[in-house]
Amino acid sequence: MQDGTEPVEQREVGVGPWPGGPDAWPRLPGGPGGGIDPRYDPELLAHGDRRNVLDGYRYWTVEAIVADLDARRHPLHVAFENVEHDLNVGSLVRTANAYNVAGVHVVGRRRWNRRGAMVTDRYLHVHHHADVTDLLTWAQEHGLPVLGIDNVPGSVPIETYPMPRDCVLLFGTESSGLSPAAVGGAQAVLHITQHGSTRSLNLGAAAAIAMYAWATHHP
Repeated sequence: MQDGTEPVEQREVGVGPWPGGPDAWPRLPGGPGGGIDPRYDPELLAHGDRRNVLDGYRYWTVEAIVADLDARRHPLHVAFENVEHDLNVGSLVRTANAYNVAGVHVVGRRRWNRRGAMVTDRYLHVHHHADVTDLLTWAQEHGLPVLGIDNVPGSVPIETYPMPRDCVLLFGTESSGLSPAAVGGAQAVLHITQHGSTRSLNLGAAAAIAMYAWATHHP
């Protein structure tokens, strides 16, 4: 380095090809003559797996990972009103994957900004609703209370609210928060208590805090 400092060594992400080559690939029970374990992707086994997944999922197909996650999904759903091209939506979806939620619901525009999601939406069940009324109807049919997240008049602190295990957390837009229809249709609107000078948190941060708050009630 020109400034005299030592270069920072970058840690390689993921793993290379499966050690031992094709003859050592994981196989079904029954001995070496059995077929390749269907959870594993031959391309990844041959060339390595550099995806951002847990080590236990290395070399697995996307379908196998989703099936394993489905077996232990949390009953929490998250929804967001998609009326603008919001970069923070991707962060919300990535956090939803981290908490292994039952579903992510896009309300409004079908297309959303996936950049910040880092392809984690592949491992989630993403649903679309034309508007808030459609989401509220779906939630009612599934017996799920909808909890809005916004710091509007009449909202209550999220840290003191007894959040149910089965529910939908509904988030508004980055610029204007929840729509009047969302506020009116939610069972309750919860806010995150703040102690600084800014009026609100960005969507990605608020979603992460809200999901963590839910998890503290349902570890």
